Amino acid sequence: MAQAIIIGAGPAGLTAAYELLRQTDIHPIVLEKEAFVGGIARTMTYHGCHIDVGGHRFFSKDQRIMDLWKELLPEQGAPSKDDLILQRPCTLQAGGPDPEKTNDVMLIRTRLSRILYLHHFFPYPVSIGWTTIKNLGFTRLMKIGLSYIHACIHPREEKNLEDFMVNRFGEELYHMFFRDYTHKVWGRYPDAIDADWGSQRIKGVSILKALANLFGQKKTSDKETSFIDRFLYPKYGPGQLWQTMQQKVEGMGGEVRLNHQVVRLLGTKEKLTGVVVMTPEGEQTLTADYVFSSMPIAELADKLPTEAMSSQSRTIAEKLPYRDFITVGILTDKVNLKNTTNRPTLGNIPPDCWIYVQEPDVLMGRLQIFNNWSPYLLPDPEHQVWLGLEYFCRENDGMWNMRDKDFITMAIRELESMGILQAKDVKDTVRYRVEKAYPAYFDAYEDFPVVRRELDKIKNLYCIGRNGQHRYNNMDHSMLTAYEAVRNIREALPTKENVWNVNTEQSYQETKKG
Repeated sequence: MAQAIIIGAGPAGLTAAYELLRQTDIHPIVLEKEAFVGGIARTMTYHGCHIDVGGHRFFSKDQRIMDLWKELLPEQGAPSKDDLILQRPCTLQAGGPDPEKTNDVMLIRTRLSRILYLHHFFPYPVSIGWTTIKNLGFTRLMKIGLSYIHACIHPREEKNLEDFMVNRFGEELYHMFFRDYTHKVWGRYPDAIDADWGSQRIKGVSILKALANLFGQKKTSDKETSFIDRFLYPKYGPGQLWQTMQQKVEGMGGEVRLNHQVVRLLGTKEKLTGVVVMTPEGEQTLTADYVFSSMPIAELADKLPTEAMSSQSRTIAEKLPYRDFITVGILTDKVNLKNTTNRPTLGNIPPDCWIYVQEPDVLMGRLQIFNNWSPYLLPDPEHQVWLGLEYFCRENDGMWNMRDKDFITMAIRELESMGILQAKDVKDTVRYRVEKAYPAYFDAYEDFPVVRRELDKIKNLYCIGRNGQHRYNNMDHSMLTAYEAVRNIREALPTKENVWNVNTEQSYQETKKG
């Protein structure tokens, strides 16, 4: 029986194993260096609280992905804890499980994300609605309008992300909402980031469309719902789904080996024949007819046979940039932010899943309110609030190297400065670091095609997932790269273009025509 070695047990790696078992007679072995599955879509637990690293909405334009998620964890058929207590109307699936009685369930959640700027809430994505008009004031609005008209009359050649954004929003709105926040997230200003990032992540959004939506000038049948208002979410966070998929893979005869780190790949520049793995029992060599890699490209290049890549490609791969990630969990008795929407919440907390922190005097990038993702992510959602503070950094920089105690003190101080809570109400805290969370589109990235061409020459190697392709993919895109790679093997396709072309279409990944 042919054997596939799959490096990484994140969404892409587990999906590759699952699809191989469903569609071929190839035996998959998934090798994961960590002690858990899910990659950066994992869920961590601390003192009974669950932390979703980065926030993961389960929504896709691809029906195959939606069907698979619901196959693994069916949609709820009865109200969840918060809906029950509040007697809040909710969407239910007829015949679905009751989340109060079973754990194997997908919740159907309502999405709200807003921007916190100048101590006011603004819609996310930025839109010209009545709330924005009221919060900005007449003078700022006039400047925004004039700068947008100028951008329409004199559009820039889109050489970088700044050009891309200014063309769609005008220079004034760009400086308010995009320039400094982009620097916070990526450590670079938009004029130093490739325009490809914009074409992937903010497709179909502009002032013109925002105004058309405000005044109802678009027909409903053609309206782009760029950011969905409902999504699926596992009862105990995204890691629950990947643990379920792991169990399915193993139940079907596949293998998922945790604490197994690939040391090197064996073979030639045309074909890989095996891997050397460090296991808890020592080094082990496994044969491979196929290799799926979701490890970062730099690590892959370092582990490939010497003749498989030129020194030029290895140098490019080593220099590919990433942004790393720090999350702080804060359990508090209460928050000072009040719910000013018409959606009731436990404790009258804001109903946001994410709050994008655009305040220029804090380092925090985003704030999650885990209660709103799922009331089961914390022990007592009626009387406590479970927050996730997100910081973007570079491995081994000042933020990364701060002691946990000092970092958490700084984070709480930032929350106080924004009027979100008081330190005396904080009951518990934890901090986690996540390496290579976001592949970045600058520096050596412009030479990435050179690396890709050489990788594609290795006939039985398939690069999948976010880090495997050095592309800012969502979960569903990572899964689709695995689908395509398995299709390539099943149909003996001569090219890997279809694997790389996932998430390059010119419509935003969360856009549906309705």
